[in-house]
Amino acid sequence: MKKILITTLFILVNLCINNINAQTAEEMKAWSDYMTPGKVHEMLATCDGEWSADITMWMDPNAEPIKTTGTSVNKMIMGGRYQISNNTSTMMGMPFEGMNILGFDNIKKVFISAWIDNMGTGMMIMEGPWDEATNSVTLKGKSVDPLTGKDMDMKEVFQIIDNNTQKLEMYMSKDGKELKVMEINYKRK
Repeated sequence: MKKILITTLFILVNLCINNINAQTAEEMKAWSDYMTPGKVHEMLATCDGEWSADITMWMDPNAEPIKTTGTSVNKMIMGGRYQISNNTSTMMGMPFEGMNILGFDNIKKVFISAWIDNMGTGMMIMEGPWDEATNSVTLKGKSVDPLTGKDMDMKEVFQIIDNNTQKLEMYMSKDGKELKVMEINYKRK
């Protein structure tokens, strides 16, 4: 009886090990596909470098826009998987610092953006697909409205015009209406 039990246990252990090895090969391919930077990441890397920014903001759609300038420095990180962007400017007479981490998710096939700045304590997380026809990405997400304490819908349209020119437009939804609140025109330095 003891011999049958040991033989059965040996067979079960071998079956489990073989099954684990088969799953591991499939899992390794899935993880490899997920983690390996591709053509979209290479395209994103072409945006590395220092950029000057001409910024136009609309605090109220009926008021004159506020204009300022700034700088953005982009750098690919983590083996070309993400791009970090450090932004400096002035806003409402105060020094402004903002940081964005942008990546392309190989599985979801979308860009994902995480934005933080010194004008708040929250994060704005957005995602959206690349549109090759317009050379742009439309990111959608939510941000907290400090006046109401509630989430509001946000949208960014980022377009690569050429190797030295980019444009970002930001929209927010208020009372069910989408309002353009910012436009940034970037030129490579």
